[in-house]
Amino acid sequence: MMLGLVFFLAGIKTSLLEFGEAIGKTITLSGKLWIVIVFGFLMGFVVTVAEPAVQVLALQIDQVSSGDINRLLLILFISIGVGIFVALSLLRILFNVPMIYLLAGGYALVFVLSIFSSPQFIPVSFDAGGVTTGPMTVPFILALGMGFSSITRSRKTSEDSFGLVALASIGPIIAVLILGMIF
Repeated sequence: MMLGLVFFLAGIKTSLLEFGEAIGKTITLSGKLWIVIVFGFLMGFVVTVAEPAVQVLALQIDQVSSGDINRLLLILFISIGVGIFVALSLLRILFNVPMIYLLAGGYALVFVLSIFSSPQFIPVSFDAGGVTTGPMTVPFILALGMGFSSITRSRKTSEDSFGLVALASIGPIIAVLILGMIF
């Protein structure tokens, strides 16, 4: 098992990190705001769909709810939430918005939505935020943020990249709470 983890992490380092950083640099150099937003959303969405922990959570929720909460619908909402917040995070880097504003606003929205969402969805939403910090999503989002911020400003790229992961974890919480309001 340990050897498998070593090979997995080596594969991530040699492929996923390089790929994410290259995409981050490329979308920054395009100079077009809509490209930053669209690609930020798409990259966040796609990498979350591929995240094994998201797949496991969705399967477990589907089984526990006896199919009431559809696995694919849950994956869709979680991925949309991450995609939106990755795009917002890239905009935060671009426009130099302090992270505290987005974190405070995001969690304020979480608490307000918790009041109106179905009580069964509240723990699922926080679990969804947690599982998006898995071995596929985090390295890619960090690399995307590092590539993006290395071109945009002279600040330390690691500060912006870690903020990107923190903000991206709020997205699925909000998305699943909205799903709970729909149900």
